[in-house]
Amino acid sequence: MVSRPITCHHNKAFGEVIETVYCPLLYCSPVVMANTDGNQISYTDLKALLEKSQNLFIVDVRTKEEIDKGRIPGSLHVPVDTVETAFALDAAEFQAKYGVAKPSLDAPELVFHCQMGRRGQLATDKAIALGFQSARNYTGGYKEWSEKEGK
Repeated sequence: MVSRPITCHHNKAFGEVIETVYCPLLYCSPVVMANTDGNQISYTDLKALLEKSQNLFIVDVRTKEEIDKGRIPGSLHVPVDTVETAFALDAAEFQAKYGVAKPSLDAPELVFHCQMGRRGQLATDKAIALGFQSARNYTGGYKEWSEKEGK
């Protein structure tokens, strides 16, 4: 039997990826996580893109309460539980709802982030499933950003 990473709601750290398909509580419905190789971005790379790219599209998937404490400049707030619905909208609906143009499926600089990386990866996986194949997760999240930016 080949083990695959799943998310089990009964782990001590909610949402922690574990290397098994077995949940001792038997009623968990495993969620197979996408292969994350190559779809992550570091602080250094994100900072460089912010300074030079005209096409960078950053999506902050944290809660409104978290956003109120600070955000990465230029990021668009789309809560993690609405990412799939938001990015499934047609271009006109997305523009009307968020006030910005929806990124194309082949957008090379679509980056999701949360506070510490887990929800950002979940959002990235959802975007990839919708066809945004170049979507990436900023794994350090706003926690790392605020520490390095002194905020």
